[in-house]
Amino acid sequence: MSQPAASKRSASDAAPAPRAPDAEFPPGPRRDRQVRRVILLEGAANLLVLGAKLLVGLSTGSLAVLGDALHSLTDLANNVVAWFVLRLSTAPPDRDHPYGHRKFETLAVFGLASLMTVLGIELALRAIRREAAVIEHEGWALAMMFCVLLVNATVATWQGRWARRLRSDLLLADARHTLSDVLVTLAVIVGWQMAARGIPWLDSLFALGVSGLVLVLAYGLFARAIPVLVDQAAIEPESVMRVVRAVPGVRGVKDIRSRRTGNAVALDLIVTVDGALTTKAAHDIADRVEAALRERLEAHDITVHIEPDDGTASV
Repeated sequence: MSQPAASKRSASDAAPAPRAPDAEFPPGPRRDRQVRRVILLEGAANLLVLGAKLLVGLSTGSLAVLGDALHSLTDLANNVVAWFVLRLSTAPPDRDHPYGHRKFETLAVFGLASLMTVLGIELALRAIRREAAVIEHEGWALAMMFCVLLVNATVATWQGRWARRLRSDLLLADARHTLSDVLVTLAVIVGWQMAARGIPWLDSLFALGVSGLVLVLAYGLFARAIPVLVDQAAIEPESVMRVVRAVPGVRGVKDIRSRRTGNAVALDLIVTVDGALTTKAAHDIADRVEAALRERLEAHDITVHIEPDDGTASV
């Protein structure tokens, strides 16, 4: 089977058509190393942003900016946790985890969404309970906060591109979180400046709006993580049937089950064949079914069980 697969890849390389999204970084050690490298670079940027916000907050006496610095501290902590989680999730299958450890990555996405929910609610409560305070205005501090905005926006865009390129839910979640940081920092800047000019209620209004956006982003992350954690079907059974029925020698297909493990799809099914076939002939059909499913549906962990046709399977 390895030789036909290699010939198909060679033909694809020669053709002008674009490659599949995961052609450059298929699931494996190379992809995992690149994901960790992106997280390390983002962590360095978050450390720089944290230092800038602390300097501005302590110099101007703005609790909003100091609160935003605390937000950046949680981002940095997330980067550290995510890096260690990825080290764990890429470990090979073992006796206790025969399907591998990739759901740890999805679990980290769920944790990040939970943190964003807490921060969004906390931001809303702070806006509602805000007390009047005297805040200083410094030109250099404002310029530094705009530099922080630029850094966060650049990191969010760069990380989002790598997330799509690597097909990493964790990187995509972190990119959306960084985007929420841009919105939070923007609201903090506006509120800080309005409070310094004697209009504190606008600060609360902007903060409430940003809180709503952060909660919407968190909902999107929950929507990506929860189906994986509860083993929701990753591929429509009808799509699997269409691919399998096109394989010569297949009489029917039944009991199709699919789920996601991290960014990969696990699929198992029962294929019925002519009961008079030899074991080798039936096994060859199973191999062709697996190859077709990998090529057409991008499934990576496929289990095909062969049974003699008794007329009960879907045809």
